[in-house]
Amino acid sequence: MSSNRDSLTKEYATDEIVVEWEPRLCFHSQNCVRSLPQVFDDSRRPWVKVDAATADEVEAAVARCPSGALRTRRIGVPPPGRQQPPEVRASANGPLLLSGGVRILDADGEVLYEGERAALCRCGQSGNKPFCDGTHKKVGFRG
Repeated sequence: MSSNRDSLTKEYATDEIVVEWEPRLCFHSQNCVRSLPQVFDDSRRPWVKVDAATADEVEAAVARCPSGALRTRRIGVPPPGRQQPPEVRASANGPLLLSGGVRILDADGEVLYEGERAALCRCGQSGNKPFCDGTHKKVGFRG
């Protein structure tokens, strides 16, 4: 069972865009940090400074998040419909990457997560199963 803290979503906003971060889904790929370090800096608190770039730049950086832990929404703009067909891809030495209308259920059929992207553990060592938590990097998973 997940605790309340596990499903916590943090928001960082300007008057134009909101960045949502769901820590339980993050496996720390660092794609956001590499693509827009002035906005995403995991050594700073808060680690997201959404006003340090344009809304378009922030949206493009967040789109590189493979786990779905980061999402954006534009203020006053309805969310787009599903844009891509469902896809499952094994990343090199890392998680299974799901995209395109992801719905993950637990053994009892309860919804654990719904979104456009997710990263599922492939090494068997995640402390946040079924989601990847980045442990594959520590245990030297190859596959």
